Amino acid sequence: MQPLAEPVSNLIEAFTQLPGIGPKTATRLTYFLLRSDESVALRLARALEELKQRTLFCSVCFNIADQDPCSICANPQRDHGLICVVEEPLDVQAIERTREFNGVYHVLHGAISPVEGIGPEDLKIGELLHRIQTNETPVRELLLATNPNLEGEATAMYIARLIKPLGVRVTRLARGLPVGGDLEYADEVTLGRALAGRSEM
Repeated sequence: MQPLAEPVSNLIEAFTQLPGIGPKTATRLTYFLLRSDESVALRLARALEELKQRTLFCSVCFNIADQDPCSICANPQRDHGLICVVEEPLDVQAIERTREFNGVYHVLHGAISPVEGIGPEDLKIGELLHRIQTNETPVRELLLATNPNLEGEATAMYIARLIKPLGVRVTRLARGLPVGGDLEYADEVTLGRALAGRSEM
C-alpha cells in the first residue's frame, strides 16, 4: 500500500483530534478539502486562526466572546439581578434561542464529576460567588440551568447550598414532558417531575 503524502496524513491526524471525528470521517474531510477549490481550504484556515486570535472569555460571565465584557453583560437592557448558571457556552445559545430569558449568564465550563476528577474548584463557582457578592445590581435570583443528569444535579445542589445563606433566591429549570411526547413513553422520573412541577392553567 502506498504511503500517504505527509501533509495529507497530518491533516487526517489533526481532524481525528476533534470530538466525534473518527479516522473515516477525518479522511473524507481531508479528501474533500483536497478536491475542492483552494479558497475553501484557505477560508477554513483563516476561520480557525481567527477563532484563536479574536475570541476570549468574558471576565464577568465567562462566556465565549469577541469583546470584554461580552455583549450580554454590557447590555443595560438585560436584567442584571437575574443570573442564569449554565455548564457550557452552547447552553447560553440554546436559552437565547428561546427569546424567553432577559437576565444575564454565568458559564461554569463543566459540571462536578468525581469520576472524571472534576471538583468545584475546577469550575467557575468561586467566580460566581464573588460576582454575587460584588455585583453592581443586587442579585435577586440565581437560576440553575445545569443539565438534568447526575453531574448537573450534583453541581446545582452544591451551588444552591453555597448561595442560599446569602439570601439570594435560588431556582432550577422546570423539568417535565417534551412537547409532542406521549405519556405512555415517558420514564417515571420525568413524569414524576412533570407532576411535581405542574402549573396553574
